[in-house]
Amino acid sequence: KIANMAEAYDVALALHCPLGPIALAACLQLDAVCYNAFIQEQSLGIHYNESNDLLDYVKHPEVFDYDKGMVKIPNGPGLGIEINEEYVIERAAIGHRWRNPIWRHADGSFAEW
Repeated sequence: KIANMAEAYDVALALHCPLGPIALAACLQLDAVCYNAFIQEQSLGIHYNESNDLLDYVKHPEVFDYDKGMVKIPNGPGLGIEINEEYVIERAAIGHRWRNPIWRHADGSFAEW
């Protein structure tokens, strides 16, 4: 509904997805049906994913291969991806210690990510 309202006023849509491949697959499905989708933000391969690659959670990570800045809309059942359940179980047993990183400048002041 928000995308439709924005479209009525000729406003572009830029979905923000700082999460993992499941959220990205959902966002890409929305991009496919929103006429005013302009850009898809994502965080695959970004510096704060330090303990493992987010694409390890899907069986076929190549579904998110980019070519000249473009990615195809996943077309499998559901969101178009298949979860690597064995890896999810393995990582759940390990747990995580991820915290929202706080970056600082040399003078100690807070920095934008």
